Amino acid sequence: MSMSVTIGETEKAVEEIQLECKDLAYSFLSSHVIFKDVNIKTYTDELVAIVGPSGCGKSTLIRVLANLIPPTAGHVFLNGIEVKAPSSRISLVHQSIATFPWMTSLDNVKIVLRNKVKDDEATDIAKKMIALVGLQGHEDDYPKEMSGGMRQRIAIARALAASPTIMLMDEPFVHLDELTANTLRNEIYSILFNPENDLKSVILVSHNLHEVVQLADRVYVMGGTPARIINEIKIDLPRPRSEEEPVFYEYVKTLYHDLIPKESR
Repeated sequence: MSMSVTIGETEKAVEEIQLECKDLAYSFLSSHVIFKDVNIKTYTDELVAIVGPSGCGKSTLIRVLANLIPPTAGHVFLNGIEVKAPSSRISLVHQSIATFPWMTSLDNVKIVLRNKVKDDEATDIAKKMIALVGLQGHEDDYPKEMSGGMRQRIAIARALAASPTIMLMDEPFVHLDELTANTLRNEIYSILFNPENDLKSVILVSHNLHEVVQLADRVYVMGGTPARIINEIKIDLPRPRSEEEPVFYEYVKTLYHDLIPKESR
């Protein structure tokens, strides 16, 4: 099988670029370089995944892209405009299932709209997003009354309620049991790219290669010390994707091979 593997510029038009980082670097205490020379683009209606060995800085990179921490070097651009502070147009879903236990599902989602719109409008938006993630009828439930999968759906609904154009997802399924995680994986692409929201592109960080092949349109592979982007792979598979297809496992094997240090191959 001939895998679609490219590094560098894609064939998509430049005007479709949503989020881009150029020559991004991050150092800890000015001496320990986590990653450097990272260049990533996302395009309209595209889910991009980032994979790499543990400790290479994937989660740190996501936080730099969200402008939660400043880069040591390089720049982040949203629709061609440099972003230097957290923006409501970029939402982050953490690997920890972040819901406020003293709030109902509805209030957990509405909190991102506080002081932005009137309460009635916030309620309407929150209900719409809760329905979008498949939890209509659970607006009055508290987190303790919901499963982990339901709480993560509420976290996703809250992120969508802010009307972002970019969604950053840091290992969003890692703390869910496999059955729940698989159910959410099967639905998440259609939830995120639903015409009912404003989302344009998604960046997913994951160590689960099957998850990545199931969800991603393109994959950036990080590696080395300090970490860099060492490969870019286009996942050219129709949706829905089945792990039973031989081509699915060819992509998994390609990613796995990229993640093995050269000296260990």
